[in-house]
Amino acid sequence: MTKILIIEDEPSMRANLADILELEGFLPIVAANGEEGVRRAREQQPDLILCDILMPDMNGYAVLESLHAEPSTMRIPFVFLTAKGERSDVREGMELGAEDYLIKPVRVDELLRAIGIRLERRRQQKEEFKPEFKSPRPLETLGLTPREAEILFWVAQGKTNFEIGTILQISPATAKKHLENIYGKLGTENRASATLRALETLAGA
Repeated sequence: MTKILIIEDEPSMRANLADILELEGFLPIVAANGEEGVRRAREQQPDLILCDILMPDMNGYAVLESLHAEPSTMRIPFVFLTAKGERSDVREGMELGAEDYLIKPVRVDELLRAIGIRLERRRQQKEEFKPEFKSPRPLETLGLTPREAEILFWVAQGKTNFEIGTILQISPATAKKHLENIYGKLGTENRASATLRALETLAGA
């Protein structure tokens, strides 16, 4: 069943959205604030996220930035659903990487159409983009040593430094040091950017 995460601090809106999605055959997952939303996205790996912007402590922009910084959640379609309807607000949301921006109050048909478009696009991307995860050797073409290629190979699959250390029988600190060297060689600044380079290379191998 398709899982949709709703991050919304207003209880009645959150419940209404969940009811609409459930009636349409989706499995709604709800979060009452940004921090809970980020946690549930990591744990549940939803197929799409609907997120408000104006929330206390951690707003929707911060939620999106946090999820896009992690390989395991960076590709989940993200749709803002908010009362912030100024053109500058929409532009800011899209520049941060949101796939869509819906203004409250939103009609049910408009909401479902937006969800359908994003889910179909994600399905097509999955079919078109199937990286080869059998061997890290293609990553050596990026100028990496065999060990660095192994590190990046597992990073691209969402593994933490601790998990990589366990798999390769090295310390997490050593894994981190290798990863820093990888960033330098690839000209990337973080895990997410390095993952994208790895996926592109593995897909073309």
